[in-house]
Amino acid sequence: MRAMPENLSEDGRRLAGNFFSLSAMQGAGYLLYLATLPYLVRVLGADRFGLVMFAQSLIQYFVLLTDYGFSYSATREISIHRGDRRKVDEIFSSVILIKTAIMLLSFAAMCAVVFGFDKFRGDRWVYLFTFGMVCGNVLLPAWLFQGMEKIKHLAFFNVLARLVFSISVFIFIRKSGDYIYVPLFNSLGLIISGALSMVVAFRNIGIRFRIPAIGQIKFQFREGWHIFISSIAASVFNASDTFILGLLTGNETVGYYSAGLKISRILQRLFEPFFQTIYPYVSKKASESRQAAILFMRRTIIIVGAPVFLLSCLMFLLAPEISNIVLGSAFKGSIPVIRTLAFLPFVSLLGNFFGTQTMLNFGYQKEFSRILIAAGILNIVLVISLVAPFRQTGMSFALLITETFIAFATFIFLQKKNIRLVRLRNFTMEAERE
Repeated sequence: MRAMPENLSEDGRRLAGNFFSLSAMQGAGYLLYLATLPYLVRVLGADRFGLVMFAQSLIQYFVLLTDYGFSYSATREISIHRGDRRKVDEIFSSVILIKTAIMLLSFAAMCAVVFGFDKFRGDRWVYLFTFGMVCGNVLLPAWLFQGMEKIKHLAFFNVLARLVFSISVFIFIRKSGDYIYVPLFNSLGLIISGALSMVVAFRNIGIRFRIPAIGQIKFQFREGWHIFISSIAASVFNASDTFILGLLTGNETVGYYSAGLKISRILQRLFEPFFQTIYPYVSKKASESRQAAILFMRRTIIIVGAPVFLLSCLMFLLAPEISNIVLGSAFKGSIPVIRTLAFLPFVSLLGNFFGTQTMLNFGYQKEFSRILIAAGILNIVLVISLVAPFRQTGMSFALLITETFIAFATFIFLQKKNIRLVRLRNFTMEAERE
């Protein structure tokens, strides 16, 4: 009977250590981000900043393709088998081979788009430089570090990428015409970070590359498929929103929307360390005891949700002041975006708890995919209806409504499966019984 509390205490210490180390590193990254964003929007202006963001939204499709759902499926597999070093090597090798092959195909597809259409051909170097983000993401095995619960390593490389980008921006970006170098520096930071992460994976963690069997490659494809479909559906209202807005309007409107969205995302990203920390933990916990995983999620959703809701309220009330301080007076068009998306972090947090953390870890990948596909269809309808009359504000409403739909649909699904993450009644009694 005494062993369980000791194990739980050890798990708690490991989780706390991972969370605080990742939070500290992420905090440093956010400070760099907060310093760089106001500088960039003021130097580049809405039009050039919008072009850079539009290019990123296009390249994000290829980042998504190369990820292929491995950020969750491979993380889960490594978390479960991390005690078997040979199995971890097989998973690592299979995933890296698949991602590299998809990256090469993606580059060919991007070149076909960029050189095949006039809208892209004139700014071809912006798109070519931005594609370096794909290379950097392939090199950085975030799924390996998460699955092995080596969160400190992952945090360090994320901050390193941001540091290289920020220093380069402040040194070399002096006028709006320097916009061409922004995606180059962004890609350079990611590639350097990714290359060093590979060195750490092989030398410090002891990973060995092994030519995987065809069966192992097929297995990783199957494991990542439903999450990949979910990611494709989710991209409709993430990267696609910016991309579609750029096609229907212009770079300036994209600039207002992207700047406002980035401010909303800052609050979301404050809690990324938490989700990155608990995903492999919940994955392993669910494989051992579903009830223990449910109890853990039930406790944490209240602890994390309350402060996010309060911060969302503050963002809504202070939207004009936030826009003026961070973006400057030239970005007044971002104020309605910030106000509309103020509660996006809270809604997304609920969707992450119900969908990513619970449905994926409990084996409901297919059902989660269907919810996200339905959300993608809803988003397209909303975008078509709202962008023409309301431009960036209409796009903001489309995104918020779509994310709300995901949170509500995943919650209802879990309720039907008798997985009740939000149930305050008798909470204390249930915890004591556990």
